[in-house]
Amino acid sequence: MAETGAAMTAGAEWRRAPILPIAAGLGYATSVIHIYGLGPYIEPISQSVGWSRTQTTIGLTLATLVQALFSVPIGLMVDRLGPRLFGLVGVVLTCGAFAMLGTATGDKTQWLMLWSLLALATLPVQATVWTSAVATRFAASRGLAFAVTLCGASLAAALFPLLGSWLIARHGWQAAAPIQAAIWVAIAFPMIFLFFRGAHDRRAKVALAERPALEGATLGEGVRSSIYHRLLLASLLFTFTIIALVVHFVPILTDRGAERMEAAGIAALVGIFSVIGRLATGLLLDRFRGSMVGAVVFLLPAIGCLLLLMGGDSWGAQAAAAAMVGLTLGAEVDVIVYLTTQHFGLKTFGGLYGGLLMALSVGTATGPLGASALYDATGGYGPFLWLTIALMVASSLTLASLPRPAYANGKPQS
Repeated sequence: MAETGAAMTAGAEWRRAPILPIAAGLGYATSVIHIYGLGPYIEPISQSVGWSRTQTTIGLTLATLVQALFSVPIGLMVDRLGPRLFGLVGVVLTCGAFAMLGTATGDKTQWLMLWSLLALATLPVQATVWTSAVATRFAASRGLAFAVTLCGASLAAALFPLLGSWLIARHGWQAAAPIQAAIWVAIAFPMIFLFFRGAHDRRAKVALAERPALEGATLGEGVRSSIYHRLLLASLLFTFTIIALVVHFVPILTDRGAERMEAAGIAALVGIFSVIGRLATGLLLDRFRGSMVGAVVFLLPAIGCLLLLMGGDSWGAQAAAAAMVGLTLGAEVDVIVYLTTQHFGLKTFGGLYGGLLMALSVGTATGPLGASALYDATGGYGPFLWLTIALMVASSLTLASLPRPAYANGKPQS
């Protein structure tokens, strides 16, 4: 019988599936192309069609609320069918739907229809798909494997604002969207096709009865747990602020006098530092108590917001703020996913993480819209930055309150 992931060393796990986390990372980057890629489009779309920033970003709210609604059903389907088919189909659908944003005419109904299409297209590429495959193939090095996978969002945060700004400057926003989508699907799809397989995707070779037995809590046991409730709260508070901060980072900087390309360059630091944050967090999670690691790194954006509030018109303060945001952006989902496996095991990981993804999606949906509404109401981003500080502190304290985990390396802990 083949050696199980729980019995293997970290090195053996990486020798068995060295490219899987990278392929999953490209898929995860695809799942956020409409989130991290939207920032450069906000101002030109608003100016072109005469909308407020709230009207321009409301489509993102719609898309992420739809994702929240279907997070648990998709997670349960991934538990049963495996993630490969979802990933392959979803990458093509998501890039195609993002490309169609360039057909917007300024009609508000059409704009909502385009985002509705994008909402449905992104369902097969939600984070559950990519993390599920990695969780079933890595145990001893699960923290680092998750970190490599979730670096896909770091890549997205670094590349998509810069690529979008560059394409918009040369081709206009309507042509930029399909070009950006075509470039990305040409990069991501081949890697996912060749290397993305979880333990449950071996059904052509292994009978259903021979698939690996996964230990852990049932869905009902998980959702009734106060630990799960705290993870839900931390996820909601964190994503409400951090995603809004990332989506609005370019406008925040231009609002403080930076030129558009200069702001995009500084915003790219968010992605660069998020790579560092993800890899460092992954290593720390494999060595230290995950809740304490998360509690510390969740405080970093508060420092970044203070820098923007106190010295936001200087390049140094803006770059340092981008670094602080990036380091935590490189940790948020890593921490939540890792803590889910540590406290509840893998038996119903897809369903339980689907519920947490619902909270992450609600925060993602409402955060950028809330920041837009505060900007429209006050004429600046100051109130939003102060709110971010308060919610980051609350999220950190929530994680710090978690007890020691019930599972580690795929095994129940006594």
